[in-house]
Amino acid sequence: QVQLVESGGGLVQAGGSLILSCAASGTIFSIDNMGWYRQAPGKEREWVATIPRGRSPNYADSVKGRFTISRDNAKNTVYLQMNSLNADDTAVYYCNVDITAPWGPIGNYWGQGTRVTVSS
Repeated sequence: QVQLVESGGGLVQAGGSLILSCAASGTIFSIDNMGWYRQAPGKEREWVATIPRGRSPNYADSVKGRFTISRDNAKNTVYLQMNSLNADDTAVYYCNVDITAPWGPIGNYWGQGTRVTVSS
């Protein structure tokens, strides 16, 4: 019913920037929370950032001041602007959204992941 398509991952040098996008399609009523998670090689998936609808975003300490999450509600899209990238940012990044309807929550959905590799 709902699909999340991510793009923007790739190879970037340390200190560089990259922007990720995630567009939701399908049965979309309203999107409450939109966020990003990441999973580095050999590590558990961790939360990166969340931007609730109509509210200020929240960031993990590891990316605060370097990453910026934003959303375009008309396009059902969430973005992650990543600056000052370092090797610790190398991971597969996943977007995640909460979809609601007038009668209540619909569900929580994950993207397929987009790989970010930071090199020297």
